[in-house]
Amino acid sequence: MPITLVRLDPEDTDREALVDFMTRNEFPFHTVPSPSRTQVESWIAEGAYRDEDNDSFWLEHDELGRVGFFRLEDLSDDAPLFDLRLDAPFRGRGLASEVLGAATDLVFGTMPEVNRFEGQTREDNVPMRRAFLRCGWLKEAHYREGWPVEGGRPVASVAYGILRHDWETGTVTPLVWEDLGA
Repeated sequence: MPITLVRLDPEDTDREALVDFMTRNEFPFHTVPSPSRTQVESWIAEGAYRDEDNDSFWLEHDELGRVGFFRLEDLSDDAPLFDLRLDAPFRGRGLASEVLGAATDLVFGTMPEVNRFEGQTREDNVPMRRAFLRCGWLKEAHYREGWPVEGGRPVASVAYGILRHDWETGTVTPLVWEDLGA
């Protein structure tokens, strides 16, 4: 796989590169689309990029070099979440699927206590939603007006998940939406 997750050091050797990456890009599908230097430095100080609940990685592509940033969240739970941010020049190339595959392998390959891996995105982030499906993740929830939008009306938050068993077998365990009948 051409994507490698390289653990970064947000408080020391990778601090300036992380601040630069987060502040020079706009992330239109994130709650804070244009973080300021002050915000990123505050998040670093609070442990948002590395503590008992979070761990962060650079996304290194075999041919393209550093293409983005990836953070695991809620690591003290048995179902972690993630934050994926691609550098603007590398968006629209299908890299999210490669990243999601590498991240899923990392989580299930190194965290034996984890049985499910979860992710959420905005309803209008169609490329990420398609990446989830390509990688064997299943839509598990659609939270109407669950995603705040800076300066606008909230949009739906769509949740996806993958089970360890599905990752191991290459299958997708179906979800029965209407299980109570009419």
